[in-house]
This record gives sequence, structure tokens and C-alpha cells, in this order.
Amino acid sequence: MSSTRFSKLVVLINALIPLALLLFDVARNNVGPNPQEFALRTTGMLTLVFLTLTIAITPLRKTFSANSLVKLRRMVGLFAFFYGCLHLLAYLWLDRVFDFLSVGQDVVRRPFILIGMTAFFLMVPLAITSTNNMVKRLGGKRWALLHKLVYVAAIGGVLHFWMLVKSDTRLPLTFAFIVGVLLLHRLLVKYVPQGTPQTSLFPKD
Repeated sequence: MSSTRFSKLVVLINALIPLALLLFDVARNNVGPNPQEFALRTTGMLTLVFLTLTIAITPLRKTFSANSLVKLRRMVGLFAFFYGCLHLLAYLWLDRVFDFLSVGQDVVRRPFILIGMTAFFLMVPLAITSTNNMVKRLGGKRWALLHKLVYVAAIGGVLHFWMLVKSDTRLPLTFAFIVGVLLLHRLLVKYVPQGTPQTSLFPKD
């Protein structure tokens, strides 16, 4: 087995472990007094974790010259979308009982729902165009431009989480800090001249 295939297998296993634990807790009725909220919070948190990991791969690759990480980015991003789908399904099923009129009213009435929905639907074209064939059809530049939406989705996810939390905001603020640092890294690499100790904060590939 090649090192890339082994790395992908490790990512696959570790990405599915939280889902297995969630299903195990549900089966044992170990989800607290509000199973609906437990499922929503867990799947939402996993979506945000994998979104953050997705946008962290390029800065980590550039900072540590770990070019092999780029081969894992697509898989990590698809798991962000996968858990986003589960989060949306949990909301539609457990919270709204597939009452789509109620969903529409909820989106209008509660802005954090609108932001969360927007962040999710921004991930849809990213998932659809994640194949090698779609990269070829779109062309590298257009594909790369489209996939910058992942940063907007991550910001939307953090804002959705922050607006949802009513008292203890430490966790959403932690995500906001991490996403902010990753975005700052991207801006520095793009706009700050590289190549001198005075101006280059991150090594080039």
C-alpha cells in the first residue's frame, strides 16, 4: 500500500469514528435529556471541525513544506460536506419533522438558521466539483476560484455557531480565532512579498 493510500485510509477511519460514536450513544440512549439537540450540536460541530481542517491544509503544507497533505484536502472537504448533510438532515427530521413550510418560516425568523443554510449550500457546488473530471471540465483557474467558497462557508459556519450559542461563547470564538488565523495566512502569502527575512513570514513551496 502506498503512503498516500495509507494516509487516506487513516483519514477515512478517523473521520468516521465520531459518527460511529454518535450512533453508539444513540443506540444506548446515552444522549442526554434532549437527543434532538445532541444530534444537531454533534453533527454541526463535526461539520465545522472538518471545514476548519480543510482550510488548514494549505497553510500547513506551505509552512512545513508537507506537500503530501494536498492529497488529503479533497477527502477532508468531502467529510465536511458529509457531516453538513447529516446536520441538515437532523434539523429537517428531528427539529422540523420535514415540515418545509415551517423550515421556511424558521429561516426568516431566525437569522442564524439562514446563515447556516447559506454556509451549507455554498458547500454543495464544492462537493459536486470535487472530482478530477470536474477539475478538467472547469479548468484549473475557474475550479480554484470556485473552491475559494470554502472560506466563505467556514466563516458562515463560525457565525452560525456563535449566534446559536447564548451564553458560553468560548468555543465559537476559538473557531473564529483559528479560521481568522488561517485566512490571515492566506492573505499574507498572497499579498506580502516573499523571499526576504523581513517580509516573508511563511516559506514558499
